[in-house]
Amino acid sequence: MPASDADPGSVAAAPAPPDQLPGERAVSVLWSFGKCLAALLPVYLAGYYGFSISVVLFVLMIYMGWKHGRLEKMLRLKSAMYLLENETKITTSKVFRTKMDMPPWVNFPDVEKVEWINKTLQQAWPFIGQFLEKLLVETIAPAIRASSMHLQTLSFTKVNIGDKALRVAGVKAHTENDKRQVMLDLYLSYAGDVEVNVEIKKYFCKAGVKGIQLHGMLRVILEPLIGDMPLVGAVTMFFIRRPKLDINWTGLTNLLDIPGLNAMSDTLIMDAIASHLVLPNRLTVPLVADLHVAQLRSPLPRGVVRIHLLEAEDLTAKDTIIKGLIDGKSDPYAVLRVGTQIFTSHHVDNNLNPQWREMYEVIVHEVPGQELEVEVFDKDPDQDDFLGRVKVDLDIVKKARVVEDWFNLKDVPTGSVHLRLEWLSLLSSADRLSEVIQKNQDLTSKTADPPSAAILAIYLDQAYDLPMRKGNKDPSPIVQVSIQDTTKESKTCYGTNRPVWEDAFTFFIQDPRQTDIDFQVKDDDRALSLGSLSIPLTRIMATPDLTMDQWFHLENSDSASRIYIKIVLRVLWLSDDATPTTPSPRPLSSGSGMGQGGIPAELNPMGPGGLAKPPPTRPQHTTPDPEFATEGVLRIHLIEAQNLIAKDNFMGGIVKGKSDPYVKIRVAGITFRSHTIKENLNPLWNELYEVILTQLPGQEIHFELFDKDIDQDDFLGRFKINLRDIISAQLIDLWYTLNDVKSGRVHLMLEWLPRVSDLPRLEQILQYQSQQSYQNKVVPSTAVLFVYVERAHGLPLKKNGKEPKAGAEIILKGVTHKTKICERSTSPRWDEAFHYLVRDPRDEILTVKLSHSSGQTLGSLTLPLREVLLEPGMVLDRWLSLDGVLPESQILLRATLRILDTQLAAGRRDPGDAGNEGTGEFIPRWVPSHLDLRHRSGFSMAGDNANGASQVKLTIAHSPEESRLFITIHSCRALAACSKDGADPYVSFILLPDKKATTKRRTGTKKRDLNPEFNERFDFDFTLEESTQRRLDLSVKNSVSFMSRERDLIGKLQLDLDQIDLKAGVTQWYDLVAEAN
Repeated sequence: MPASDADPGSVAAAPAPPDQLPGERAVSVLWSFGKCLAALLPVYLAGYYGFSISVVLFVLMIYMGWKHGRLEKMLRLKSAMYLLENETKITTSKVFRTKMDMPPWVNFPDVEKVEWINKTLQQAWPFIGQFLEKLLVETIAPAIRASSMHLQTLSFTKVNIGDKALRVAGVKAHTENDKRQVMLDLYLSYAGDVEVNVEIKKYFCKAGVKGIQLHGMLRVILEPLIGDMPLVGAVTMFFIRRPKLDINWTGLTNLLDIPGLNAMSDTLIMDAIASHLVLPNRLTVPLVADLHVAQLRSPLPRGVVRIHLLEAEDLTAKDTIIKGLIDGKSDPYAVLRVGTQIFTSHHVDNNLNPQWREMYEVIVHEVPGQELEVEVFDKDPDQDDFLGRVKVDLDIVKKARVVEDWFNLKDVPTGSVHLRLEWLSLLSSADRLSEVIQKNQDLTSKTADPPSAAILAIYLDQAYDLPMRKGNKDPSPIVQVSIQDTTKESKTCYGTNRPVWEDAFTFFIQDPRQTDIDFQVKDDDRALSLGSLSIPLTRIMATPDLTMDQWFHLENSDSASRIYIKIVLRVLWLSDDATPTTPSPRPLSSGSGMGQGGIPAELNPMGPGGLAKPPPTRPQHTTPDPEFATEGVLRIHLIEAQNLIAKDNFMGGIVKGKSDPYVKIRVAGITFRSHTIKENLNPLWNELYEVILTQLPGQEIHFELFDKDIDQDDFLGRFKINLRDIISAQLIDLWYTLNDVKSGRVHLMLEWLPRVSDLPRLEQILQYQSQQSYQNKVVPSTAVLFVYVERAHGLPLKKNGKEPKAGAEIILKGVTHKTKICERSTSPRWDEAFHYLVRDPRDEILTVKLSHSSGQTLGSLTLPLREVLLEPGMVLDRWLSLDGVLPESQILLRATLRILDTQLAAGRRDPGDAGNEGTGEFIPRWVPSHLDLRHRSGFSMAGDNANGASQVKLTIAHSPEESRLFITIHSCRALAACSKDGADPYVSFILLPDKKATTKRRTGTKKRDLNPEFNERFDFDFTLEESTQRRLDLSVKNSVSFMSRERDLIGKLQLDLDQIDLKAGVTQWYDLVAEAN
């Protein structure tokens, strides 16, 4: 049964018709066999010729990629055709409304639907096709054949523009800007079945196009409007943004659909279109005679936008680990586009909150219309990942003058970018040029080019009577225009000495007062010079309206050679009353905001929903550690000594000499040394030392006296003082007996200085200090300064664009402290504290210098301390601006000043002078009862050993935070000798009732010392309850050999720990007994 007679309701596939001829069936089988053979042939050939299987796989991958690309192009073309053919159905469809795949006239009320134009184009489309066919065959083909001998056999074998006409999806008219022109925005969409085939018979080459898709917004300007027909002087056309282009290739050009080549070919074609029809390029068609077309083709820019790309936040992490199981970071960089002007920032390694701090300047030719597009990418070795985009209408910037805000990135889950956009107006007067240059000097940026003070527009029109080449041949002149390090070239005019270029150039100028323009007219080989011209910009600045429009005679050329140039200089001015303004949000429908065929809608710069992301708040005050500014100041006045031992003896001690004494003072890792007094056993030093100390338990000040000798200095005695005793007494004025020697004592005045914030007290202290003088020339401090450096913000980038490794150097009157070096960041955080002794806070200045680890300066701060004196509570805590860097560069620190209030400054009188009540206040000297220094035999001030018994000094304490028991064995004294050489003592103990090895400890052995110092601490992991149940069994023993007859036990001590206040801790001397009680 014939196929036409089959049941239309049948679902099963019909079998092959039985009446098919045997010959047809044979051809079908042979065709299938041939296709299989053709598929296997490359594999066979690869094996036959010994090619690697990887070659076959590579070719197969290219084929699959080409096939995939072709299929995608066909689907896009068919989809676009369907959308254009069913526009009414689509605009009323709920599904497509949600996808925002609608023409612009649906999205925006000011875009009008012009269906009458589309009907006219559809009706005239076949005749437009006939015109294009004649143009290609009769005009373009002969011109191509004449251009090259290799293309003499080129011909267009088929020209068919198809049935799908170009459509105008919408028209928007702008009539509010200039009454002398009409500005129209045409939203064009073309998805056509055009088919054009080309053949070059000489090389058996065929190529062609089958299907083109083009979408974009074409701006048409009708100007100037005149009073005569045709009412419009010229028509100017251009695309504000690059249109979207998609081409389906056929024949040999199928190769252009191979992955990698397709993007390259599309880019080359778009570059060719952009060079003629995308801003700043324009196509101008004059409609009347005697019209100055150059002014229409290359008008002055509308203005300049200075873009500050500051930072981004909460970017998406793309460099994930283990297929996303572990979140990584990204290496973000930004690409900024305004028309054909494209800038790329540096990339920041491993940072989701990068700071770029870069500045760019772009020329704005058309507003409204032009947009700033910022795209953020993650830098990768292969293909960079997309991190989001944002678009800002520059018309909003023009109206607001300054826009600074956070813009949410689109097409990604999270992320925002911080931009500052400044609209710079063009002034036709140089009156404010000096002011602009001065402002720019205060603005620093990462980019190599400093901010521009002016813009220079050059229109290169034509030249006349240029020199001929050798052989009296016409030259092919080009012009090179150079300003400083920037050079631009005109197009080439072939075979003429009267070229007409009609090219326009723009340059950014930093300082027009020191800039010249250099013109070089050359032949197209760039070797033969046809003339030159140099014009200083100061010459243009002397003209009205900063404009020169005239003929110029060329130098180094023929006498009649001249060139016509129009030069316009404009000063870039940011209005004084311009303040950062948030543009008013425009309501948008939800979705991507894309019009028909991917045409961008007028996007709201405030991000989704028209809401700007609030800038992240910075802390306004520091958060130092609670221990900050708790240190105190100890003042040590070394007055004199008496009855020192004479070490410089003569004749073996028969003749007694003297000593050359000096003192070493050690406290908290700091060592002071007095000067040496020659041959004196009762020296008078009168030296003052000051040190800032943290109040730690058990801290001591060590004093040692020596006799200065040529070889080795002789020991004259030692003693030490507990810091706790000085703090509790505030002021001590006593004689201290020297230990480990027969005689000698030292007179000291020790004062722990109270810290106050009483400003009137400062004058009294300064007056008292001015009356004091000391042998070591020390001026007593009147105050102590505590500085906490927390963080900085907005530091400049390095010259290579990377973030700095910043460190801070804090200097006060020759004393310098340095912070750590932070990792790369423009907002480093140190959290470090320092302290300084201050002689006179009214005159001293604190300096903070920030620098990169390589030495590059990142800013500085100068803070007079008198400003801190005037702060409430003498505490300055806020952000301070840094000098010599960006305006936003700041540092957050706290400076706390405290007056050192000495009791001596209050006045002193004799205690026996009771009658003189008005002479001043009597300050009693503190002489504690336990400091009978006349008969001291030990080092410590705690505990008296009047009976001469052997003793051991222990500290026993418990820490609830660490749940540990601490036992420190400091020293022993007055130990009994075990032989004629004394003893080699050590201490061992055990915590009963346990007799395990875990509770046994012993110190090291001190050789031949009856007053040994151990200073060893032992820790035990006991709770407070467990500690109180222990009994300390301690023994001081003499280290003897196995065969020795010397006794090994020197003394014992047994102590119940429940009798001690373990929470507070106890340091005490304990008597040793020969046997335990």
